[in-house]
Amino acid sequence: MKKLLVLILSALMILTAVACGGGDKKSTAKQESAGVDKLVEEYGFQWKDTSAPIVNEKGAKELSFSVYSSKNASALDYNDMKIMQDLYASTNVFVSWENVSESVYSQQKNLIFGNADNRPDAIYHAGMGAGEIIKYAKRKVLLPISDYLEYMPNFSKILEERPDIKNQLINVEDGKIYSLPRIEEMGLLQNPNILFLNKAWAQAAIEAGAVTGITADDLKDGLNLTCDQMEAMLRYFRYNDMNGNGKADDERPLSFVYNNWQGNQCDLYGMFGLNDNLEHRIIVDGKVTYTVLDERFKEATNFLAKWVSENLIDKVSFELSQDNFLANGKGLETYGAFYWWESETVVSNPENYIVCNPIIGPHGDQTLCISNNPEVGAGEVIIFADCPNVEVLLAYFDRYYDPMISAQINYGPIGIVYEEQLDEKGMLVQKPLPEGVTSDELRLQNAPLGIIYLSDYAWNNVVNMEPRAKLRLERLTAHATPFMPANVKPCYSNLQFTLDELNTLANYETNLNDYIRTNLIKWLMGGGVSDAQWETFQKDLNGKCNIGGIQKVYQDAYDRYITK
Repeated sequence: MKKLLVLILSALMILTAVACGGGDKKSTAKQESAGVDKLVEEYGFQWKDTSAPIVNEKGAKELSFSVYSSKNASALDYNDMKIMQDLYASTNVFVSWENVSESVYSQQKNLIFGNADNRPDAIYHAGMGAGEIIKYAKRKVLLPISDYLEYMPNFSKILEERPDIKNQLINVEDGKIYSLPRIEEMGLLQNPNILFLNKAWAQAAIEAGAVTGITADDLKDGLNLTCDQMEAMLRYFRYNDMNGNGKADDERPLSFVYNNWQGNQCDLYGMFGLNDNLEHRIIVDGKVTYTVLDERFKEATNFLAKWVSENLIDKVSFELSQDNFLANGKGLETYGAFYWWESETVVSNPENYIVCNPIIGPHGDQTLCISNNPEVGAGEVIIFADCPNVEVLLAYFDRYYDPMISAQINYGPIGIVYEEQLDEKGMLVQKPLPEGVTSDELRLQNAPLGIIYLSDYAWNNVVNMEPRAKLRLERLTAHATPFMPANVKPCYSNLQFTLDELNTLANYETNLNDYIRTNLIKWLMGGGVSDAQWETFQKDLNGKCNIGGIQKVYQDAYDRYITK
């Protein structure tokens, strides 16, 4: 009787786990690898038909994988997310998710990698850098995913069709791939700033005679302003009660979030012909170039320091967090001009603002920054080398690269974020937002993000781009792309480096970045940089900061990237 009771309870446990489709966690203690032949014969393992289950019902009951992942605080437990349960239903692959906060993951990361006896099978949102991958690949801790590509038809197709993506993933030391990437290509990240101008305030400045050379009729999207016109306009904003609240000291003439990934100060250096960015590192005519070595950087910094000293640039811009910047834009209008991706996010009345082209500098230059933010995120998922039945797990993760699945991984599932019915073009279309919920809130709660492939094909054939993303792209196409020189390219941070190159970066790059940041903020807030200070700065860059050695590392990595 006792033996029968145990059998019944065991069967109930299995049925409950399967019925929940990943909602309940079942035992994921390390199993023995069955081998591909047994997986095929006994568990119905198949990977070629990406619309069919990966394993049969027996495989759903007897095979399981443990995946460790950080998650946003707003997100549901991944086991409870509809998209994960839908994936279980379509693949029969049972994944038990262990979710932690990003801070907990950063604390536990080294412990996880060091504990061979109690590791998960994989880490999602792994955030693995090239150095970490080289280190753990040498120790045989990581699975060489490129040895198993036959089980990943979607991912293999990406690598075949996009050698540029493949070259961002290959470990230079042994030529293998040890991580799965996140690929979201919209053409947005390269230009993270758009300049918005308060139309009513600008019209008041023109009518008061404070600004010459333009009329009220010119105040529409695509406005070209010289630096002298912009300065005159900002000065008018600064000394007049533009919002009509009886105060002349709460207006913020020009605002941004200093050194933020978007809406930052870098486009202002375009007035001097510099395509600057937060790392001050770009590719010009195929050569890695640091803008801080250019004399124009000194001239631009002194020019902008003058605007700061006269409060034409809001000094709070150098201290604000992104959240505070956005909060300050709501309610009573205080922003005369600001940098961001869209006015709709920043101010309560976005219709009051127009989009400007890059400001024309004193020597006639009109260009903008080019960020190094890559649209390919390497190191997003890693598999541990001792993961049993890894062929099944890789076939499962391969489904994430189907654009229909990618859209749901990135934004949320059909039925919650997307309509059940496709539109007339056969594409996913978003549902109306629930009352009182923002698109960000809905997305963060229901989408795990992570490994996806959303590129031109997906946007044209599978999923409709978010309205705000479409708006960003339209504005950038009209007011950014025309001002980007063809000979200037980003110098991405996810180039692949050798171990020696990584050691050079580890020894010098942090000090270089800190040295530049410390001096730049001091100059911008302190009235500018003198000739003597600039000379010392250049000596230190080329001396103790070893900018030449760092430059060579990036140049060698970039040369490998474009010649593979």
